[in-house]
Amino acid sequence: MKRTKDWLLAAALWALATAPAWAHGDHGDSAPLGGGSFMTGFLHPFTGWDHVAAMVAVGLWGAFLGRPAIWVLPIVFPLVMAFGGFLGMVGVPVPGIEIGIALSAVVLGVMVAAAARPPLWVAAVLVGAFAIFHGHAHGAELPGAADPLLYSLGFVLATGLMHAGGIAFGALARWPAGRWAVRAGGGLIGLAGLSFLLAAAS
Repeated sequence: MKRTKDWLLAAALWALATAPAWAHGDHGDSAPLGGGSFMTGFLHPFTGWDHVAAMVAVGLWGAFLGRPAIWVLPIVFPLVMAFGGFLGMVGVPVPGIEIGIALSAVVLGVMVAAAARPPLWVAAVLVGAFAIFHGHAHGAELPGAADPLLYSLGFVLATGLMHAGGIAFGALARWPAGRWAVRAGGGLIGLAGLSFLLAAAS
């Protein structure tokens, strides 16, 4: 019963995540934030380049689109990711997880490279759809021995930092030269996503 409550609280914590998150390191199991659980959650998103590419692309595209997308997209992603994460935690199957994650990097990278400016709701639905795959993958991989709350806190902070990194780089789009740099960054993410897709499909 306690584990179920912890999982529900962990999902709620994910849902409260926003892009401008801040983190500080902690080392060892005796650390104030719970050591292993917190750091495992914080480091976990960085262990998969497909996750990193997509999460950075969310912030990048939001910054490229400008207000209000610069805040809406990085908030929609963790909100929907919470739902996907809960599905993964309780064992509800979602088909094509790895394909969906790889496609997220391809599609989001291409959106930035092509300077695509769809209506905000279209961009939000697209980002949210991909967030389900990312959330499910991480929820399913939550270590059995980890404290779900501390693990999720670390994961949320890492996700926020990746979104913020994309936003910071995407802010260069306000200048002509920076706009091309941002689009080039999107192209690189798209190409990386293609390699992830080929690996996932093989």
